[in-house]
Amino acid sequence: MALLPILVAAVAVAVFSAQLALHKVQEGHVAVYYRGGALLKQTNGPGFHFMLPFLTSYRFVQTTLQTDEVTNVPCGTSGGVMIYFDRVEVVNMLDRSFVYDIVHNYTADYDRVLIFNKVHHELNQFCSAHTLQEVYIEMFDKIDENLKLTLQKDLESMAAGLMIQAVRVTKPKIPQSIKQNYEYMEGEKTRLLVATQKQKVVEKEAETDRKRAVIEAEKHAQVAKIQFNQKIMEKESQQKIAEIEDETLLARQKARADAEFYMARKIAESNKVKLTPDYLELQRIKAIASNSKIYYGTSIPKFFLDTSKSTGGGLNEGLNPGVISDVFSEDIDSVGSWTTDEAPPKGK
Repeated sequence: MALLPILVAAVAVAVFSAQLALHKVQEGHVAVYYRGGALLKQTNGPGFHFMLPFLTSYRFVQTTLQTDEVTNVPCGTSGGVMIYFDRVEVVNMLDRSFVYDIVHNYTADYDRVLIFNKVHHELNQFCSAHTLQEVYIEMFDKIDENLKLTLQKDLESMAAGLMIQAVRVTKPKIPQSIKQNYEYMEGEKTRLLVATQKQKVVEKEAETDRKRAVIEAEKHAQVAKIQFNQKIMEKESQQKIAEIEDETLLARQKARADAEFYMARKIAESNKVKLTPDYLELQRIKAIASNSKIYYGTSIPKFFLDTSKSTGGGLNEGLNPGVISDVFSEDIDSVGSWTTDEAPPKGK
């Protein structure tokens, strides 16, 4: 029974020691260990780990992106004006493989030495080399990038593995009297900018009106040119149509004349073969035979004067087959007539 209190005390000490020995490392952090004030080379990542209680202590070092804020940084310009940067934010990240070296050289609070102090130093170096006008107005937009490049250049030689991702610098605070002057200057600049912009607007409107007038004139000129070309094309088309019609008419007339000439030539050739003396005599006899009226009486004018020699008998005998006699030269006295379709009068 005397050993029971001792056993309970031993168990309590063991449990308390186990609680002290067991520790948890969060994601994005690395644990570094100290024993007797000396940094151990052992490092552990996220998870549960054991260590010797009472003899060993640990610190967590962040290995993800973190933002260090440096506040109220005093800075003196080359003209002797003291200004203050209200806040400077430095976004940085430590490589896990360089944790031991960084902590060994600059402790677990390495950002105080490598970032906070360097920001103060570099800002003062920059301000001392430039005037207030340059720091506050002209070169303020370049301070972020210049500070980032300067810090990274120093860290490459002092603490490899620590990377500067970005630097953000707020507008510095300047004396109130100087600030009022700058505000007045900004007001004047704003008014000048407004006047300049109004002038540009007026010039732009005038330029727009001029371009609109030019466009309208060019449009009318193009329309007139198109209409003129259209009229020319219409006249040319009409001329071509007239030429085609003339050529067609000429070809038709020529074809008709050629046809008539061919027909006349063929008729002449046919008549030359057809109109023989015998054929002509036959036609003359037919013409006489077709006469439907015969004149009779005591005074009959000249009837036919045949100047050619008789060549046949029958109706040709006593008549000269030739040309037609003279036309009646005097009135027919006491002459009667009858047609071949009527009977001759009695007693005659």
